[in-house]
Amino acid sequence: MLTILGFVMIATFLVLIMMKKMSPMAALVLIPALFCVLVGQGANLGDYVIKGIGDLAPTAAMLMFAIIYFGVMIDVGLFDPIVRGILKFCKADPVRVVVGTALLAAIVSLDGDGSTTFMITVSAMYPLYKRLKMSLVVMTGVAATANGVMNTLPWGGPTARAATALKLDAGDIFVPMIPALATGLVAVFALAYVLGRRERKRLGLLTLDEPGHAEVVTEDAEVTEKETVLVGAGAGAKGGTTAGTLPTGGGSAGTGGGPAFDGDFQGLDPQRATLRPKLYWFNAALTVALLTLLIMQVMDIPVLFLIGAAIALTVNFPHMKDQKARIAAHAENVLNVSGMVFAAAVFTGVLTGTGMVEHMARWLVSNIPDALGPHMGLVTGLLSIPLTYFMSNDGFYFGIVPILAEAGASHGVGALEIARASLIGQALHMSSPLVPAVYVLVGMAKVEFGDHTRFTVKWAALTSLVVLGAGLLYGII
Repeated sequence: MLTILGFVMIATFLVLIMMKKMSPMAALVLIPALFCVLVGQGANLGDYVIKGIGDLAPTAAMLMFAIIYFGVMIDVGLFDPIVRGILKFCKADPVRVVVGTALLAAIVSLDGDGSTTFMITVSAMYPLYKRLKMSLVVMTGVAATANGVMNTLPWGGPTARAATALKLDAGDIFVPMIPALATGLVAVFALAYVLGRRERKRLGLLTLDEPGHAEVVTEDAEVTEKETVLVGAGAGAKGGTTAGTLPTGGGSAGTGGGPAFDGDFQGLDPQRATLRPKLYWFNAALTVALLTLLIMQVMDIPVLFLIGAAIALTVNFPHMKDQKARIAAHAENVLNVSGMVFAAAVFTGVLTGTGMVEHMARWLVSNIPDALGPHMGLVTGLLSIPLTYFMSNDGFYFGIVPILAEAGASHGVGALEIARASLIGQALHMSSPLVPAVYVLVGMAKVEFGDHTRFTVKWAALTSLVVLGAGLLYGII
């Protein structure tokens, strides 16, 4: 009964948010509360929720101070050179824009933190997508999938969890997986190219030949249209908006920390008052030091970001009024994300506390045919795709993977192979409603979570299957 109710609860949650019948936050709280009562454990709901909140509180604290820290770094201009380089590559071609999104997300993902990746990627690319009238779910889908593949880095979380759960060395798990993961990253860039071609066909190709001018070429099977329009600050309101063309006019976003829609499509206003060019190398050194300490695990991540945020605010904005202004500027993101984390604590608390997760896992494992026993690596890889979407990484790696490893051992399949196969589903995992960072992504991009889910799931699952296929082809799994 718990198995059935567990699957029904997850399905109900996904259907309601994808159909936009409930907000994700409300669904994360009310649906598990209802099912907790249905399984006859309503009296324990409070204990389950408090346990869930306790488990996720460090994550909420980490995200809160990470958002403030990297928000300040974005404000003061630390990432502007990277952004300018990516945007220079993108120009105004939808294909390059989407590929540039994947590239930027992959590069920033090297720090191992999804929230950081999404904050920087969205801050850089959102103005360009809006200016070109491109689909924002393309941006969130590509960014999430690229980050999911890169999330398998040893300091990203899943690999370390698999190593801990099975008492293995993280390097022994990760290093042989590099060719398969590299193939997965290539698949992400191929996906970005295909989606970019689709956007180019829908909107047209804009090329910037001269400062302040743009030439638009609309790709269509029946119509080819060329039109030159003025773009950027001071362009005025000449002409209107036609299919495949950009709206004229615009200009800078002012002196605040917001994005600028100027002629060069710079994602961040180069004249914003929050820039601190004289402190650029200090901020760069502080960020490198922070990420180094994070990778070395000198302290808990929430503590590192708390201290880092305090230093960044104090040095860059020594006046109390300016510090309050910067905190206020990022308060909405902080509140949205931390609130969603605590709402997710209700879902995970009930799912775990009632025993639904354990029953679902054992049901899945018990239904694996004996003939598939020698192929437990393949089975684990396939199961990791849906299970890491419906469960937290902690639940999957500490609750499910050991069971799969035991089943594999009885058929002569080594723990290392099971551990590597367990990483397959990470491309999809990063769009799971149980991953706090995804709410940073959709919140900053102003995309409905249901829209993001409908668009991304199929592409992310396909990417995971590519990684699995590469692992089998290369003999890694």
